Amino acid sequence: MPNLKAVLFDLDGTLIDTAPDFIRVVHQLLREDNRPLIAEERIRATVSAGSRALIQLAYDLEPGHADVEPLRERLLTLYEQGIAIDSKPFAGINELLKKLGEHRIPWGISTNKPEYYTRLLMEQLPLDPMPAIVLSPDQVPNAKPAPDSLFIACDHIGCQVEEAIYIGDHERDIQCGQRASMPTIAAAYGYIPEGESAHDWNADHVVDHAEEIWPLIEERL
Repeated sequence: MPNLKAVLFDLDGTLIDTAPDFIRVVHQLLREDNRPLIAEERIRATVSAGSRALIQLAYDLEPGHADVEPLRERLLTLYEQGIAIDSKPFAGINELLKKLGEHRIPWGISTNKPEYYTRLLMEQLPLDPMPAIVLSPDQVPNAKPAPDSLFIACDHIGCQVEEAIYIGDHERDIQCGQRASMPTIAAAYGYIPEGESAHDWNADHVVDHAEEIWPLIEERL
């Protein structure tokens, strides 16, 4: 296996723990509508599925229900107003990025979070060193699990896909890496959907804590 020249991350649930802010705004929305709150663990497990899935969960609605979009717009307004109140990098991420910087290994982000909210979050949670590239689904031809974002990231950084590694907390992240023929790490500490296990995604590695990522990277230096 060739030496590692780049590390690419998913954003929510892998790099940044954004669930606390989603839990806060979902509960705020439910309170405004005098509806019962739902368990934080259920919201956390649904964050990676996006805002529509959160509304469907919170209001027990089927996909495509007429109430989903109006509720989603309200949710996104609340989220925008407090996108980084409680969100922060997962334990070990700041140290991991520092080590990547010390070894002059560029890193980037491939997320299914829309560019507007990704940019807002990154502006309020500056990371050091800064990412070489940040790609959202509205910036690439096809969103994950299509591999487009990983090809674009590697081209921008100047490496081959086999010289990079992709880390994510959802099966589509691992599928994305596999379709790009890129080694993968499943972040089992992230937002794993109810009833799923990161060990079932056939990633090259599975980690339970972000602190476990650096030793896997170091093996390829």
